[in-house]
Amino acid sequence: MTEAAGRGPDLPTLESVAARAGVSRATASRVVNGSSVVSPRVRRAVEAAVAELGYLPNRAARSLATRRAGSVALIVSEPAELVLADPFLSSMIWAVGRALAGSDIEMVLKMVGSAAERVGLDRFLDGGPVDGVILVSFHDDHPPVRSVAQARFPAVVLGRPLRGASPDMAYVDADNAEGAARAVRHLAAGGRRRIATIAGPQEMAAGVDRLDGFRRELQGPPVVAFGDFTLHQGEAAMTELLDRAPDLDAVFAASDLMALGAIRALRASGRAIPDDVAVIGFDDAPPAKLADPSLTTVRQPLKAMAQALVDSLLTQIGGGAAGSPVTLSPELVIRESA
Repeated sequence: MTEAAGRGPDLPTLESVAARAGVSRATASRVVNGSSVVSPRVRRAVEAAVAELGYLPNRAARSLATRRAGSVALIVSEPAELVLADPFLSSMIWAVGRALAGSDIEMVLKMVGSAAERVGLDRFLDGGPVDGVILVSFHDDHPPVRSVAQARFPAVVLGRPLRGASPDMAYVDADNAEGAARAVRHLAAGGRRRIATIAGPQEMAAGVDRLDGFRRELQGPPVVAFGDFTLHQGEAAMTELLDRAPDLDAVFAASDLMALGAIRALRASGRAIPDDVAVIGFDDAPPAKLADPSLTTVRQPLKAMAQALVDSLLTQIGGGAAGSPVTLSPELVIRESA
């Protein structure tokens, strides 16, 4: 079977690209397949011919030649209904897709939130249909992480692993502790003296680190309730905090959805925001700006994080080392709620 098979008589072939560039078919193939063993002049000539003729490589033939699948898996360790409801997760999926757009590598999305889906993931990885894996929403010692580690794929994790990942598995994260500390400093500078927090899950590094940052900056004993980064849990946790500390005048929530749930509970209790209670979230997900009042929050550098995930993975797929962990600085975005 030749690479031109299935293209149709009018579509450009690799042979026509080579002829237009004035090089051999083998040289044109090396450029199209990303080989570095060509001169810059030859590369420019072949790329110009590809653009001029509108040549599209046959992915199946290219996979046979390079022994690569031409795709990577984005594995989200959550059930589909949570992924669809969480604006940070959906935004990160979009950002990773955009970061891969110029690489000629497709993204395969796998959501793994049930036992059956975990078994399906093992079968998926055993088949080797992808060149590497990006793991998102990583829980401590979660089965999907163990599956990826055992499969020995090039891999990178969004978020600092606590346990369960291979010691040399690359990761990209925001400085969650510093982001939480900035939120507390802002509240204290605004005269808030009774500051509580709705902390995230403690089997996730984001939950642990944001609680650590809160405690680091807090003056006085901490008032803490826990949630799972969802709107419902934020509302329930805020109700609990009001029962335990009715005099609180500020709350830092470890996600924007929990902050929005907290605002709902505060309004139900008759508190005005921010006059009675100031509220700060974390992520700067799209609903933060649209909330009423608009939500002060800690912005994660979403696009930079997605690009760092993709860069690390493509480096590994190309035979390079995983590299050092990447930790990026968040930004406090001040709006109406605090």
